[in-house]
Amino acid sequence: MEFQLADLFECLCDARPDASVLVAGNVRRTRADLERRANQLAHFLQNRGIGCGDHVGIYAYNRIEWVEALLACWKIRAAAINVNYRYVNDELRYIWNNADMKALVYERGFGESVATLEPEFSALETYIVLEDGSNVSGPGVEYESVLSGQTETRDFGPRSGDDIYLVYTGGTTGMPKGVLWRHEDLYSNLARPLAGELERPEQIAKQADNPFNMHTLTLSPLMHGGGQWPLFITIFNGGVGLLPVSRNFDPVEVLSIIEREHVTTLSIIGDAMGRPLAETRLDPSRSWDTRSLMAISTGGALLTDPVRELLREAFGKVFITGGIGSSEIGSAAKETRGFDPTTGPRFKLDPSVAVLDAALRKVEPGGVGRLARSGSIPLGYYKDEKKTAETFVTDAGGVRWVLPGDWARVEADGTITLLGRGSSCINSGGEKIFPDEVEGVLARHPAVRGVTVLGIPDAAWMERVAALVEIQEGVEAPSLEELQAHCREHLAGYKVPRELILCKIQRLPTGKVDQVWAKRYAQEALSGGG
Repeated sequence: MEFQLADLFECLCDARPDASVLVAGNVRRTRADLERRANQLAHFLQNRGIGCGDHVGIYAYNRIEWVEALLACWKIRAAAINVNYRYVNDELRYIWNNADMKALVYERGFGESVATLEPEFSALETYIVLEDGSNVSGPGVEYESVLSGQTETRDFGPRSGDDIYLVYTGGTTGMPKGVLWRHEDLYSNLARPLAGELERPEQIAKQADNPFNMHTLTLSPLMHGGGQWPLFITIFNGGVGLLPVSRNFDPVEVLSIIEREHVTTLSIIGDAMGRPLAETRLDPSRSWDTRSLMAISTGGALLTDPVRELLREAFGKVFITGGIGSSEIGSAAKETRGFDPTTGPRFKLDPSVAVLDAALRKVEPGGVGRLARSGSIPLGYYKDEKKTAETFVTDAGGVRWVLPGDWARVEADGTITLLGRGSSCINSGGEKIFPDEVEGVLARHPAVRGVTVLGIPDAAWMERVAALVEIQEGVEAPSLEELQAHCREHLAGYKVPRELILCKIQRLPTGKVDQVWAKRYAQEALSGGG
């Protein structure tokens, strides 16, 4: 065995094949079920000439076959490509061109786009169609018929911990980039800490009986690393992964799954999911048994103090925690227990994580720098040597670091406060303003339901701070002056918003604010077109 993801799963399967491993809607898989079907798909792909180092796209909403296809790729040492189902044809064209796919597994409902692009990509010869109840035409053979003609036998060759797992970023700061991870590094970064250090991969078998009682419901879609990785943590620690199948975030579906499946851990994305989930749970006209829920974890977006309190009101004594992570850094740090309502969550660093200055030296308490991680980190970006050289750097002592673009402040006690992405940093008269910090303060105003902060051009100061604010239902909208006074209690004057735009915040499926929309909307509103 190797620390290769298919090897590790097969070891768990052999130790306890009848254990439940995956639930998506009304569809369930034991480890043995998932193993057999993944073997069948892997054999089909192998017979089509796909193997080590090749790329297979998955273009689908959450469903059980998404994970079957992922495992099938690992079995034949291929890499799965996560295709964003929100993309229009030009964006799909970019991904297909960049990712060099040789096969594509897609839902029939996307058949029109697939058919449009097919003539442009002669190397993409294999198309497999997942039925979704639609009657859209598209190239390829139906998924279940593919499986029915293949053996369930596990008879693949040896694999390596150096095999590549490839995940495309969300493209929030430019075009999506493919992040290249070795299997062994990804496992070590994400899943190994729960189980403790394993000297040999065979030792993962001790996790087969779900020792941590993990029944984890992950709300981020599988088309993002933020959806895949909590699932990996669960599966490789012996637990049961649960997936919502609604095509949009549905709090009723989530609460129903918690009740029906006795969910112990819920993985959400910040306020965008936390607030409606808590409000729905507190609705006196409905009732769900959520006593099994022990922990709520959040990542990818800020979970503010008011929403944390709302979640505790809704779910009782549930442990709420967050983490720092990204496609490039993996899992970097966990929140400390002392949430500061003024500055937001603080994170405790481990030896592989640091905040570095421009010379790649560790920042002292009180300083600000870029978040970095060493050790089990990716190899770089697929087909992008320039960006790889900028993001993956080596310091004077020969230590290799990844710098994904997040800025952080080191506090006096050695913890850090995450400030946000440098690419979104606002430059006002030479002062750096991180939107996350301003958003966290605005979110604590009782009238504010949602907020995003950005910089807009200013003739005198280069940029000035603008806040797009969504107001609570039935509450009178505060004035700009009222929100400015609220901010001045916690922020330096130069960070206080100079523009207020009241609107409904538009979000991506991940729960993050759609920044492309936000910039366009702010420009139109402030120019008189909104």
